[in-house]
Amino acid sequence: MNRERELARAFVDMADTYAPQFDPLHLFNRLVHSCRQLLRVDAAAVMIADARGTLKTMAATDEEAAFVELMQMQTGRGPCMDCFRTGHARSIPDITAERERWPELVAAMSEAGYRSLHTVPVRLHERILGALTLLNTRSTDLPPDDLDLAQALTDSAALALMHWATEPRYDDVTTRVQSAIAVKATLEIAKGMIAAYQGVSVPQAGRLLADHVARHQTSLADTALALVNGTMDPDLILAAPSG
Repeated sequence: MNRERELARAFVDMADTYAPQFDPLHLFNRLVHSCRQLLRVDAAAVMIADARGTLKTMAATDEEAAFVELMQMQTGRGPCMDCFRTGHARSIPDITAERERWPELVAAMSEAGYRSLHTVPVRLHERILGALTLLNTRSTDLPPDDLDLAQALTDSAALALMHWATEPRYDDVTTRVQSAIAVKATLEIAKGMIAAYQGVSVPQAGRLLADHVARHQTSLADTALALVNGTMDPDLILAAPSG
């Protein structure tokens, strides 16, 4: 598939809020994986803010990216936090140069094998909802076209989130965001349940859930909720081995 078709497919997937299996978990996963596929980056993660302004990781391409995001949330400092507060993109081509400014973040990124970080705001028109972070294992700048594309994909995801029909009020941004965060929290509980039930790691449990959803073409959010509510037997998730 050439780049033009990949771009078109990414934007269509981001806007497809009417698919039966659509939920914010799919939306944010599509965003980070589209960024890794289409941009010159090795990993991506996206966070949105809850009602208190605390950023929550919604999706990451790998566990290392999620860990870096977690460090930024714990310390309350870092380029991703700055991007969320100001609404402006940030580029750090060599994170080791920021050791005095962000020692915890530099240590976490170095341990995970990342050297550069770029971040763009998740925004709905003028309102900042969160931030998308792009990571590379080498020290490098991102081409301006890549940053522009990352912003366009992120803007599309924010618009799609506002069309997610969980509540009757389309214009209630806070409700949409809080609902998405609640769905992500439910997923984490479900992953923990599967991990304990099967005796596997939480990432492995997440893959088992993703495999089940892919096989049955269902909503990841609905599946996680059914597990947490006890209306779904965990054995159904384990009916087929993870790929």
